Amino acid sequence: MTSWVGSTAAEIAAAVREKRATPREVVAEHLARIERLDGRIGAFRTVRAEAVLAEAEHLEARSDLTELPLAGVPLAVKDNLAVRGESSRNGSAATADTPAAEDHLTVARLRAAGALVVGLTNVPELCVFGTTEGVHGTVRNPWDVTRTAGGSSGGSAAAVAAAMAPVALGNDGMGSLRIPAANCGLVTLKPGPGVVPAGIGRGDWFGMAENGPLATTVGDLRLTLSVLADVPFPPPGAPVPRRIAVSLRSPLAGVLVSRPYTNAVRAAADLLAGAGHQVRRAEPPYPASLGVTALRYWTAGTAEDAEGLDPARLARRTRVQVAMGHRFAGSVPGDDGRERLRARMTEFFAGHDILLTPALARHSPPAGPWHERGWLRNVLVNGRYAPLTGTWNLTGWPAMSVPFGTLPSGAPCAVQLVGRPGTESDLLALAQELEEVRPWRRTAPLG
Repeated sequence: MTSWVGSTAAEIAAAVREKRATPREVVAEHLARIERLDGRIGAFRTVRAEAVLAEAEHLEARSDLTELPLAGVPLAVKDNLAVRGESSRNGSAATADTPAAEDHLTVARLRAAGALVVGLTNVPELCVFGTTEGVHGTVRNPWDVTRTAGGSSGGSAAAVAAAMAPVALGNDGMGSLRIPAANCGLVTLKPGPGVVPAGIGRGDWFGMAENGPLATTVGDLRLTLSVLADVPFPPPGAPVPRRIAVSLRSPLAGVLVSRPYTNAVRAAADLLAGAGHQVRRAEPPYPASLGVTALRYWTAGTAEDAEGLDPARLARRTRVQVAMGHRFAGSVPGDDGRERLRARMTEFFAGHDILLTPALARHSPPAGPWHERGWLRNVLVNGRYAPLTGTWNLTGWPAMSVPFGTLPSGAPCAVQLVGRPGTESDLLALAQELEEVRPWRRTAPLG
């Protein structure tokens, strides 16, 4: 009998539409893998075993099954997005354990396309940090269980990397899709505003946060993104030569990028140059004030999301984050740091189509109780390993993480692709070129 665990979303959907597999058998196989492996990984806060099996049987009876792009595809959903009948705890003991009456629009679109929600995935409290741990568990990288999967979409990334679901839904406010994707060997795209419905928390972190998928192939990413956006992202035609700027420098002063990540960028640049693209070294004009601007928006967004929650039930690092946010909240509406940053980057991108950078500065921190440690220690550790993503949330421009190469430990390495507003299709095309020439291992070797 064919096992569908480890298959792509596109392969599963095609098999279900063609009656070579039933939604129930596909889901049952993935539930069995979750039961066997998730005790080691910690990806899920809750698994919807009984409910999703019933939903799989209902899906099989749908008259439009042969038309559904994600027919029977198991889906993991980040635990800050509403799933009908389930609570969204957002990684916290302070949030209500009240079932949602309706799906978040992104979840509703994926379900309407035939996806089946197997569970909600763990996040750090209020989705603040680049590691995922808290009162609901610690998420470990399936490629190296001694290290964190990253955050804040850490549970979603770990679920896909461990083949507990072929695709997952997450979101990205300062790198929360790209950081765990880079750690876990996945491909993801943070779209620009308005491409995918947002509605994350109380204010989308002042418009910095976007929803998006995590996948093991560019094809699955494109497929899922098309459903989320309700606009097709068709496969590209013949490659179009792009002007690609290559940067090896961290946007944050004093943070160095380690050799495995700079080597990955150089190798990707050589590959793209060999494919006919115009590739040259060029460093974006990151302002010296970038770190302060990011801190102001990041903390103020957290303070908004914590509105109405009991501070006594928040972890220590979160309480400090919220207090910092209240201090900055009054200055955010009049802050022009983001506009100055956009102006600088618009000028830089006048001479370039795509920016290629490392996805991370170094391997992820050890997995552990980071939620029990101080705020400053968390911020320093996060900034040291993941300084390259937040710039593009401040600008609101699309950015991807693409697996490329491996670290000395054997875990995946990754590069980041950034484009101007509206270039999501261009980024996907370039990522597909990288995948075709240098394919990556899709699933962690967990057995």
